[in-house]
Order: sequence, then structure tokens, then C-alpha cells
Amino acid sequence: MNESKVRNVGKGKLEYHKKMANIGFYYTIKEGHEKEFENTFQDTVEFLKLNAEGYKEAHLYREVGKNSYMILSLWDSVESFSNFVKSREFGEVTKFGKLIVEGKPYHKIFMDY
Repeated sequence: MNESKVRNVGKGKLEYHKKMANIGFYYTIKEGHEKEFENTFQDTVEFLKLNAEGYKEAHLYREVGKNSYMILSLWDSVESFSNFVKSREFGEVTKFGKLIVEGKPYHKIFMDY
């Protein structure tokens, strides 16, 4: 399988890229802390845009009628994502999250193929 892929990015433009990592984080948030979680997500995205090598974008989704969220983040590679997870900043967000997250969050890594 070829390491590079071509994808259509709209208006006839094609973009070449290597395998991209798609990371899905899944959280259940304690009742009453939803807005706090959403604001922290926005702050983290702004930090990533400026500081995280290999970061592309992230989107926050909320399950209808529940306190369950999914963050889908796109990275150049699993290595780029892993470097962020090892960072001091990720540790700080994780520490804060323990105060508002119910149960243990989990993530799944998906790759372009």
C-alpha cells in the first residue's frame, strides 16, 4: 500500500498527505460541568493551533440528551499525537479533567488507509 494518498479538498484541489491519525476521545462529564468542559476544549484547541507540531484540527460532539462527549482530533501522525500526550500541557488538562469527568475517559486511534 502506498504511504501517500490523494484526497479531494474541494473545488478540484487535491492534497497529498501521509497517513493521518484520527483520534477519538470519549468522555462523560459530571452534571453541571458541561460548559466548563466545552470552554476548556476551546482553550485547548487554541493552544494546539499555536504550539503542537502535527496538530491539524479538532471537533467537539455531544451525544443528544446526555452528558457524553466525543472529541475528534486530526494529527499528521500517531507520533505527533503521542508527543502531545507526553507534554506538560496535556498533563495539566488531564489533571483538571479529573475534577469534572465522570468515570474513566478513553480514546481510540484511527488511521487513513
